[in-house]
Amino acid sequence: MDLAEQAGVSTATVSRVLNGKQGVSAQTRQAVLAALDVLGYERPEKLRTRSAGLVGLVVPELSNPVFPAFAQVIESMLSERGYTPLLCTQSPGGTTEDQYVEMLLEHEVDGILFVSGLHADTTASKERYHRLRSRGIPIVLVNGHAEGVDAPSISNDDPSSMELSVRHLVSLGHRRIGLAIGPDRFVPAQRKVVSFAEQLRRQLGEEDAAAHVVTTLFTVEGGQAAAGELIESGHTAIICGSDLMALGAIRAARQRGLDVPTDLSVVGYDDSPLIAFTDPPLTTVRQPVQAMGHAAVSALVAEISGTKAPRSELLFHPELIVRASTGAAPAVR
Repeated sequence: MDLAEQAGVSTATVSRVLNGKQGVSAQTRQAVLAALDVLGYERPEKLRTRSAGLVGLVVPELSNPVFPAFAQVIESMLSERGYTPLLCTQSPGGTTEDQYVEMLLEHEVDGILFVSGLHADTTASKERYHRLRSRGIPIVLVNGHAEGVDAPSISNDDPSSMELSVRHLVSLGHRRIGLAIGPDRFVPAQRKVVSFAEQLRRQLGEEDAAAHVVTTLFTVEGGQAAAGELIESGHTAIICGSDLMALGAIRAARQRGLDVPTDLSVVGYDDSPLIAFTDPPLTTVRQPVQAMGHAAVSALVAEISGTKAPRSELLFHPELIVRASTGAAPAVR
């Protein structure tokens, strides 16, 4: 089978592509290159795509589905712009963020994107980012604004997330609403707690928000433990800091013979892939991962090319996705 037949084009078109001539659509050109690859031919030197440079992408462990979602969007957008992404995923007890950065510097990356990294941890030193900037390495921080760091910052609007969640539950008649949240040293968790307290005051006249917050881990087990406490203290609805925590909250309800949403309403956070297919399908706040990833890559590419991106934090508005894990409060049925 020859190239023209494999690509579904004429031999003249193949010739134009192989000789780098104009007048061939990008789609047709790609079909010919794909045919070369399929048939095992070496691409001519001038047709080999050259990377515009290497970019590091540092993300937390991939067990939370929202992080692979961010990685996929960011890697795809970097590749579209000609950059080769180097994905660095952290896991407890594994390679640390600082160790990854050293490796990336050894590879002479043009820039680094950090998603929910140490920049989001208020107890971690920001000196590591100042050092990168002093070396002229462009960086972008996603989800966790670090005051004073010379870098573009992209975040989901946590106050809006909390307002959407509380308003939805209040509209369903819930008056005992709890918050299951991860460690309060992280900027997004702190913002959610502050916003939750403000929304309880505004919408329910509740002054003592602390009695309705349980701090734990951003995991299924963390959500299960926190929900257990909140159920025992009489809450009919629980807002969770992640979709995984929300799955844990549903598990805690079922362990107690409660039905979701008949006896307990649960709201997640992220709208991770596959979360629409849980039992019941989860009501959750969707992070605009696509838009945030696009903004992060655009900012980094601008910085690499010498155009300074804005240093003010860019906040992206979330969306409440109502599914089957929330319903009317038991007392108003």
